Amino acid sequence: MSELSQPTPWAKCAAFLRLLGPGVLMATAAVGGSHLVASTQAGAKFGWQLIVLILAVNVLKYPFFRAGVSYTISTKETLQQGYRKMGKGYLGLALALNIVASVVNAAALLLFAASLLAYFIPFDVSVAVTGAAVLCAILFILLAGHFAALDGVAKGIMAVLVIATFAAFLMALFNGPVQPSGYVSPSPWTMATLGFLVITMGWMPAPIEISSITSLWLKRQCKVQPVSARSALFDFNLGYAVTTLLALMFLALGALVLHGSGETLATSGIGFSQQLVSLYANTIGPWSHWLIALVAFLCIFGSALTVYDGYARVIAEAIALLAPTKLSTTAVFTPVLITMAICSFSIVLFFKSALLAMLGFAMTLAFLTTPIFAWLNHGLVKRFALHPDVKANKLVQILSYAGLLYLFGFLLLFVGWKWFG
Repeated sequence: MSELSQPTPWAKCAAFLRLLGPGVLMATAAVGGSHLVASTQAGAKFGWQLIVLILAVNVLKYPFFRAGVSYTISTKETLQQGYRKMGKGYLGLALALNIVASVVNAAALLLFAASLLAYFIPFDVSVAVTGAAVLCAILFILLAGHFAALDGVAKGIMAVLVIATFAAFLMALFNGPVQPSGYVSPSPWTMATLGFLVITMGWMPAPIEISSITSLWLKRQCKVQPVSARSALFDFNLGYAVTTLLALMFLALGALVLHGSGETLATSGIGFSQQLVSLYANTIGPWSHWLIALVAFLCIFGSALTVYDGYARVIAEAIALLAPTKLSTTAVFTPVLITMAICSFSIVLFFKSALLAMLGFAMTLAFLTTPIFAWLNHGLVKRFALHPDVKANKLVQILSYAGLLYLFGFLLLFVGWKWFG
């Protein structure tokens, strides 16, 4: 082969980026409230003590997220189609849970994005106005640009976010913790803090139903370009590893910059947004103030964008699969997206002054539904033959059973504490 026919480094880089897709989109959807809010709060409240919990929940949820890639790349079908093969009841259950989750999760991210957008406006503006602006931008991108626009925006957001967060983490590590010497951290391992642990785990790294969205995105990618089983699994593993690493970095920022400082986290959207931006700016330097505000907004906007697209497509597909007559998923998508937008915006108007309460409710709901989706995905990949390159090895199988025990065990503990404690 001559030198002229050899691909240039830029060509190799472009080819690599084209292979990335659903895994990056999953990471963009995941790095929202769970990281910017839950991980930061975990570090701020308890220092480094919850690093074990965050690692455990990421590792033990891994097999159930991976199921979306394994099943789809092996069968060229989405998880939803797999649920339908298992029986109408399984898909109906997933649809019911996704309808509730879509509205609540989208509303929580929309409220957060609206609060961050208000940070850039030099005069007082209501969350209703900024929320409407964010929602209109999301609908425009999804209805005009569709998947290609979503894919490009997600890759850009993730690249900027990873660089900015890593820089802030290094600076915070170099400066050292702010907590005074002799400071005794409160213990998170009490029944009184169980509610906070549940909130932390709910969206960490994301609700498991996101696996259905990843599955759908992967099927769409396979229609556009050839995707091998190995490259699909690599894309997923890369995205999952990035979300886990970012979760640990956000916890570290909370532990190094806020823990022991005496600062109480605000509950309102704009107040918390200001604290979040200050956390970065005080660590990296005043010059980074507006840059960090932009990165934080893009992060949450990216999460909201992927959540609106993904949930709407999953719900539309389930409706089409369960319809008694032949129905096109594409025809159902736009009405579902518009309905989802109206319902989520209505919730934002109700919770407009209580961002952390709204996020906490969404994360708790995700925690309650997580074991059910984990059980569905576990049963699906056990029932059908998978491609050898993505078939679960012994370690992943063990993690799958351990994850089910972990999730259902914590669910029973939480239900007992909430209603009988």
